Amino acid sequence: MPVLENKDITLNYATFGDSNDPALIFSNSLGTSYHMWQPQIDILQADYFIICYDTRGHGKSSAPNGPYSLAQLGQDVIDLLNHLHVDKAFFCGISMGGMTGQWLAINHPDRFEHLLLCNTAAKIGSEAPWLERAALVRENGLDDIAKTAASRWFTAGFIEQYPDVVRALSKALAAGSAEGYASCCEALSTADTREHLKDIRVPVTVLAGSQDPVTTVADGQYMVDNIPNSTLATIDASHISNIEQPDVFTQLIRHYLNT
Repeated sequence: MPVLENKDITLNYATFGDSNDPALIFSNSLGTSYHMWQPQIDILQADYFIICYDTRGHGKSSAPNGPYSLAQLGQDVIDLLNHLHVDKAFFCGISMGGMTGQWLAINHPDRFEHLLLCNTAAKIGSEAPWLERAALVRENGLDDIAKTAASRWFTAGFIEQYPDVVRALSKALAAGSAEGYASCCEALSTADTREHLKDIRVPVTVLAGSQDPVTTVADGQYMVDNIPNSTLATIDASHISNIEQPDVFTQLIRHYLNT
């Protein structure tokens, strides 16, 4: 797989489809890798030039010592687009990836046609619990986090129906970088776009899971109420909605990006 050697980070990425098609970049959630987007890659590479990458500290990207910042997570995306000579792209990010997308919409609106911000919020949780989680992971590793992740990611029905999918994602989380995960927790602890949502001028679709206990429909509605050119869509899923409802999620991408 290609990598981008950039500043303090070795960024693992992959591309799919024809580079002459409209570019669409995907950004993963905390504790996953770009492989979480495989259901969307399989379908959408026929119409888009798909760009996927492992967020710093995740997957096969390197995990430099943190803490990280939301600005670093966003700048990694801009540097990757520059590396690939992509002037303008569509963007789809989930959870932490959705926060990255907000930073991009605020700071680099000229680089994006439309952003799909999924299962995210302008402020996810509060600072102290994120810092506590970071400290715990650095001390004890990711096993305990991985054991409880499924209940935050998916509905009980999905966990029961697709145990192999849940097991594989939990196993990958446990095998990840504790430093990278903790450093991203620290980025999320201070990430807060509430005062800047009003300044976003690029089209945005906020996708909320109707059964998401982490970033709720109310969180999504708050974003739409404050982003001028935005739309709220809901999906019958919990926090990792693109895996729980892959076909519906992909249809929503097609509908809202509308290329």
